[in-house]
Amino acid sequence: MMLPKALRWFNTDARHYQMTCQSTLFLYGCLFLGFDVPWWLPAAFIGTTLTTQYLFTKALGLPHFDFRSPLISGLSLCLMLRTDTIPLAIFCAALGIASKFMIRWRGKHIFNPTNFPIVFALLFLDGVWVSPGQWGSAVWVAFLIACLGAMVVTRATRSDTALAVIGFHAAILFGRALYLGDPLAIPLHQLQSGTLLVFAFFMISDPKTTPYSRPGRILFALLVCLVAGWIQFGLFRPNGLLFGLAACSPLVPLIDFVLPGPAYRWDRASNQTKGMSHETSTTPSGLGGLPLPHGAR
Repeated sequence: MMLPKALRWFNTDARHYQMTCQSTLFLYGCLFLGFDVPWWLPAAFIGTTLTTQYLFTKALGLPHFDFRSPLISGLSLCLMLRTDTIPLAIFCAALGIASKFMIRWRGKHIFNPTNFPIVFALLFLDGVWVSPGQWGSAVWVAFLIACLGAMVVTRATRSDTALAVIGFHAAILFGRALYLGDPLAIPLHQLQSGTLLVFAFFMISDPKTTPYSRPGRILFALLVCLVAGWIQFGLFRPNGLLFGLAACSPLVPLIDFVLPGPAYRWDRASNQTKGMSHETSTTPSGLGGLPLPHGAR
């Protein structure tokens, strides 16, 4: 009798699927892909994101503390970011959560709470890095990540963003190879990246920091990929997609103004698979806007 009730609760919020998939990926990487991750790193990331969210909840007098959004941010940092020191891990985790509450426009936070601290750390801090090669390029590993990620974005109704990013990024890679006369094996190898799929399915597809309308999300994905291509091939810097997302995130309010759409709520996303629209909530306004436990990620 308890199992159906638990499953019904699990189905009420798309973040439950995302937390499960992220945890599975991280454990798989540690157990089978040889991630060299000290025990304190996930403890620092997750503990700090939860603590920072709790402190802001109390300081702003919000109705209740919701663990799901900061836990997702902490797990995302576990998947993407590496550092050798505990203070840097704590700083990056706290910075990501703080950005949700402090950098906002009409109740919607501007920067992705995982992307923002990663880019900040890569630009301004020493001893912090991203390991693109940690996932390897094996097709079956990429397929695993794609399947888990597809389940997440389907529940969160943001599969269009993830697929658009992969499609535009692939077009840029193949277009560049054809222009330079390179063999097509090069862009094919570049696409066989677990980090690319983690970025597409778990970072840029975050429904709280992407445009509300589908045309807006497609345009946003195109802009991110164009900027990422310029950074990677024009400035010859790695992690172009991460920098591209950070650079384009301030454009989201403008895209929402030009291509408006209904505001998103996590707890309505599960209705999408039942043929019901999740986008029926009112547009947020002010720092309060939508209740921050829903709008925090």
